[in-house]
Amino acid sequence: MEKPVFSFETPDLLHAIFNDAIDGIIVINKKGIVKSMNPAAGKLFLYKTEEMIGKNISSLMPDYFARMHDTYINNYLTTGVKKIIGIGREVVGLKKNGVEFPFYLSVSEIKVNGESHFCGVVHDLTEIQESKRKIEHYAKEQEKEIEKRTKELADANKKLEKINFELKKAQTDTLIALEKEMQLNELKTRFVTTASHEFRTPLSTILSSISLISRYNMGESGEKAQKHIVRIKSAVNNLTQILNDFLNIERLEEGKIPFEFSTFNFKVLANETINAMQTVLKPGQEVVFDSENLLVEEIHLDKQILRNLLLNLLSNASKYSEEDKCIYFTIESNEESLVIKIRDEGIGIPKKDQANIFTRFYRAKNAENIQGTGLGLNIVKKYIEILNGEVKFTSVEHKGTEFIIKLPISNKADG
Repeated sequence: MEKPVFSFETPDLLHAIFNDAIDGIIVINKKGIVKSMNPAAGKLFLYKTEEMIGKNISSLMPDYFARMHDTYINNYLTTGVKKIIGIGREVVGLKKNGVEFPFYLSVSEIKVNGESHFCGVVHDLTEIQESKRKIEHYAKEQEKEIEKRTKELADANKKLEKINFELKKAQTDTLIALEKEMQLNELKTRFVTTASHEFRTPLSTILSSISLISRYNMGESGEKAQKHIVRIKSAVNNLTQILNDFLNIERLEEGKIPFEFSTFNFKVLANETINAMQTVLKPGQEVVFDSENLLVEEIHLDKQILRNLLLNLLSNASKYSEEDKCIYFTIESNEESLVIKIRDEGIGIPKKDQANIFTRFYRAKNAENIQGTGLGLNIVKKYIEILNGEVKFTSVEHKGTEFIIKLPISNKADG
């Protein structure tokens, strides 16, 4: 074997290596007696180096290691079989203060004057073992966390499956309910349409017959009979209006109102509507018409829808006003828009009811004793939406109400 070559005195070099080595170095003879120990080993075992010289190496081992140590050396010297010599392994050491600690031990045999000695290099594993312990602890904690998360995920999946099941069930129930609702709506529509047509014929007959009877000479009972005739006419007209309201609301909801946009003179339509109102007005009531600011008379809208809209608002103004009161009907226009104002001096709409006045079947508190369905203004609003217009109103209870409608002169809804 080639011998090492050094550039300075070998004893000094060996001395420096021995004293300045980071790991502990301990030399023992074949009886286990410590012959030499470097400072690093002394620091590791908490001994001064001179304290251990001449003592058995077993004093640096726990009892269960110490009992086997001498046996290892004797067996090697007798048989030549190496169990720890030339083989590095982890062992446990014993500090001076009685604390055990792990270290890595490498043992080699050396010859000094022909006699066997053994040199052990000791590398402290305390920090490594502590790090390993922490890593293992962290791994276990992570494993627990993973198990926890896995369980939570499994529970969440179960909940999600339950939610999906309930959602599908709800969707199925909703579809079934929707189908039933559609069937009921269809039946309701058929009923309303049939009832409206079926009632309309006898009502027309009653109205015609009453009109004829009113022309007969009834002698002294004529005045009383006329009062009853007026009441019957009023009742028939109210019932006809109710049927019309129900029929219109059904048609509006189903989009069955046919649109017939055409160009016509709005002032003429307004006057026709006022004439039609004469049979509805209460005694002494009068429609005061103002068209002075109607700069454009020819408009392009749905004539029938506009007529129904006007009749509805004018009828309401009459219904909710007392006898001998005026209804103010004003129409204005320019090149772009048409403005309709209908004002009465009636009971007005209470402030708390005003937000819901266009809601279907909603009736203000002070109108509950007056005949009506609560559909009129809802229909009016839908008509105005069809015509791409807007509506607003002002009202003071006991003083009256004014509706203001703004519509385009030429509606583009007819495409």
